[in-house]
Formats: sequence, structure tokens, C-alpha cells
Amino acid sequence: MDLNKEMFYKDFVQREDEFLRAPFNPEIEFYSCIKAGDVERVRELCKDPLVDKPGLGKLSNDPLQNLKFHFVITTALVARYCIQGGMDLSAAYGLSDYFIQKADQCKRTEDISKLHPKMCIEYAKRMRDLRKNSVCSIQIAQCIDYIYDHLHARITVAELAEHVHLSESYLSRLFKKEVGTSISDYIRRQKLETAKNMLVYSDYRSAEIATILCFPSQSYFTEIFHKYTGMTPGEYRRSHFRESMEDSQTES
Repeated sequence: MDLNKEMFYKDFVQREDEFLRAPFNPEIEFYSCIKAGDVERVRELCKDPLVDKPGLGKLSNDPLQNLKFHFVITTALVARYCIQGGMDLSAAYGLSDYFIQKADQCKRTEDISKLHPKMCIEYAKRMRDLRKNSVCSIQIAQCIDYIYDHLHARITVAELAEHVHLSESYLSRLFKKEVGTSISDYIRRQKLETAKNMLVYSDYRSAEIATILCFPSQSYFTEIFHKYTGMTPGEYRRSHFRESMEDSQTES
């Protein structure tokens, strides 16, 4: 059973095309992954060259200039999402200025396409590092990485303590001091954030998500999800479906 849960969780983390909900704008996932610091998923989403991106509008009759315009728009949106995620304004805009200037120097569309994933991955890496900004010790950084890699499993303080070679009591005190919350609360919140993404970007039912993320029961998952978001899992999914449809209608 644990192997199956790990498989399902990794399937979602990879977010293969067959698990994406067709009505949702894929742009939402793209920018959300950068904002979340999901470097590996961003790499996957950037495999297709920018020039081959579906639905790329015509902003100039010159193919090179057209792609430059789109690069600038994408970079500006990435910066905005990262600022919303906590990135410092000067850092976000400084990075966008750097990459936009690089794009302006490009002489071929191929060069723009190569620059695009570099820009996206750099922002994603910086967002990934943000979650460790308040962490001073390597042991807590290792705990956070372990938690993110094992959200499909039941994670205990004992496992984390063994992983970083500290006593449970000392690790608990250190984690609370550096992260500002208890280990159990941090794990719960990360599982719920992942559940939110699964509700929006996959077709998994609430019961399946509860099982994949190793919640004790569907009723417990629904209870704490409601406490955390103010909505049931079903209400959360429906509300984001409506938002996505409204965004699509506005863009069209």
C-alpha cells in the first residue's frame, strides 16, 4: 500500500499531461510551480521551446521581435508571481531586468528559446531557497527537504530525528525556534498545500487525495482542510474551476 501511495504521489508531482484537468489554463500551473519553487517540474514544463509554445500570439511581424515581446511578458509575470510568493521586490525586478536585457541582445529565436528555461529555473531556485531563509542549521534544512520528498508517507518526529542524527526533543525545540511552528503543524500544512494543488490540477477524488497524502481518514482530511481553507475539498475544487473559466473568458 505504501508503495502504491508513493507511486501515486510521484505521478502527481510529475503531473503528466493525462492528470491535468482540461478546462484549466496550463499557464496557471506553470507560474504556480515557479512561485512554489518546484524546480524539477519547471524544468519539465520548459522542455518545449518557447517558440513552439501553443497559442503564442502575434505581437510583431518580425519573428525574433515577436518572441522577444513574449519573453518580456513572461518574465514580468514570473516576477509578479514570485513577489506574491515572498520574493523581495528589488530582487525580483533586478532579475527580470537582467534577463530582459539578455533577451534584447539575442539575434536568433533559438537564443530566446534557450534563455527562457534559464530565466524560469533561476526564479524557481530562488523561490525554493526562500523557504529556508529563516533556517540557520543544516539539520533543519535537511528536515524540510525530507518532508517535501515524503509527503506521500506518514512522517514522524522519530524518523526526522534519525535522519539528521539528533534527539527527538532537541530537534523539536530547534525546529520550532528556526521555523516558527511545530514539526507536526509544518508537515500538516505542507500536505494541505499539496492537496490544494491536487484538487486544482488533477482529477483525483478527495478520498484518493487523503489516501495518497497519508491522512488518517477522509473525514479527518475534510475537517482540517475546511479549518485551513474555510472550504471543503469539493468547494475548493469548484471555486477554482469557476475562477479558471472566468480567467479564460477574460483572456479570450
